[in-house]
Amino acid sequence: MRRRRNALTLLVLAGVLALGTGSAVEAGASAAKAHSPTVGIGDEQPTMFANPAFTALHTTISRYVTPYDVATNHSHNDLPRLRAWLAAAARRHIRPLIAFYHSDRTPRKMPSVASYTANVKRFLKAFPQVRDLQPWNEANRGYVKESGNGSYASPSAGQSAAYYLALKRACSRCTVVGLDVLDSTDVPATTRYINAFKRDVGRRHQPTIWGLHNYSDTNRFHSKGTRAVLADTTGQVWLTETGGIVKLAPSFPFSLSRQSRATRYMFSLTGLSSRITRLYIFQWTGGKVAKERFDAGLTDVRGKPRPAYCVVYKHLRNKRSCPYKTASD
Repeated sequence: MRRRRNALTLLVLAGVLALGTGSAVEAGASAAKAHSPTVGIGDEQPTMFANPAFTALHTTISRYVTPYDVATNHSHNDLPRLRAWLAAAARRHIRPLIAFYHSDRTPRKMPSVASYTANVKRFLKAFPQVRDLQPWNEANRGYVKESGNGSYASPSAGQSAAYYLALKRACSRCTVVGLDVLDSTDVPATTRYINAFKRDVGRRHQPTIWGLHNYSDTNRFHSKGTRAVLADTTGQVWLTETGGIVKLAPSFPFSLSRQSRATRYMFSLTGLSSRITRLYIFQWTGGKVAKERFDAGLTDVRGKPRPAYCVVYKHLRNKRSCPYKTASD
């Protein structure tokens, strides 16, 4: 009898290994249902909150990216937009997560810790209702091969550690995500950045929450980036920006059907670990023109739901059908 049990165990293990990484994640879709992280939408358009398709999702969280010096109103546009967005979110009882980013005035220059601290304190004084914060959006973006530096700077791991500690000191009552990273196709570059951050922030101040943008895994239908970040950290992991991409030139040509498949896979990735406790889908509003490089909207520019919206709706509401007629490729 013991030999029979051992033989059965070996057969089961062989079957699991035969699944492979991608199939194993798909097989974890039921686990993702059993473990359901809190799901919200990331988008900077306040009109999102008034869309009936948005309210039908019954979400309670949302994410917004804004310059770290937004409270100074240097650009004369960022601050009014943020106020309008926060007011619209409050009307729907949505809890905001605010991620800071580079200044519009000096996108190629990182602020000193003193300047960063002074500006986030202005923000906290202007918006005391905001309790969930991220020191810097996609902090490692300039250090991965896929994205490059672009037209703005990225903080070094040491600077990210300093900004995190400064924000924690400025708001002890806030929930602060320690580090927000992009997975990219260059997974080793991401983990090197995380390890350098952990060294610079010090053993006593290790974050309990980490942020990850796992677009690469979600849209390439694998899990290596998400697994690497989970293995390299402890505590909660929030997927602070992710989603099925409609278009990303030149890697992903426009395809609503591929976006739907990627959105389903996105949810299956949450089954990798119960440590994944929040998921923010980006974005709500699609691109305005066909020439735009990036588009991941769950709706088109007019607010009409796309097929991927129905994937989200059925997942969140545990429904078999979607009440909206959607566009096709």
